[in-house]
Order: sequence, then C-alpha cells, then structure tokens
Amino acid sequence: MKPNDLVQGTLGLLILRILALEPMHGWALSQRLKQMSKDVLQVGPGSLYPALHKLEQEGWITAEWLISDTKRRVKFYSLSKEGRKQLEAQTADWKRLSGAISAIVLPVRS
Repeated sequence: MKPNDLVQGTLGLLILRILALEPMHGWALSQRLKQMSKDVLQVGPGSLYPALHKLEQEGWITAEWLISDTKRRVKFYSLSKEGRKQLEAQTADWKRLSGAISAIVLPVRS
C-alpha cells in the first residue's frame, strides 16, 4: 500500500509510533515501517522526508546529525516530549476513527 492510499495524517502517526521505540534515521525508519506492517506499507523518500520535516517543524520530533553503523553521516530523529503527547492524542483519535469505520465496513455477525 502506498502512502497516498493511507488516511490523511496517518503517516505522521506511524512515524511518531516508530520513533517512540527508539531514535533512528530515515532509511531505518522506512524499513521498520515495512517490517512492522509485514510488507504492506512502503514509504519512499518523497513521502517520508516531507513528513519528517513537518513533524520536526511542529516540534514533535527532533533531529541531529550522527554517524551511522556504516560510518556515514545521517540525520537521526527522536520523539520529543511534545511528540509523545501528540502520539497519545493521535492514537486515541485513530482508535475512535478506526472503530467507527470498522462498524460500517465489517459485517456484524449474529
């Protein structure tokens, strides 16, 4: 499933959730998303980096240049305190929204 197929704003929520596990650079984040979704969700750089930039502008993540395991200079992203609050709020919203959609889309079993 491509990012355009996702509900608007969902990519930001997924990024926040993944960064809540540990700080990481963009490529590792895209690989973790792919792995956690069992290869259903794949996000390319054209969607990932603008989303990361937006989250950084909002103050929900922070970024710093570090040296990766492969000895390359990469930008590592971390969840901020505000980002953790936002993750909680967006998770609650997601649960409400997905529950409402499930009630409509999934058949009721008697």
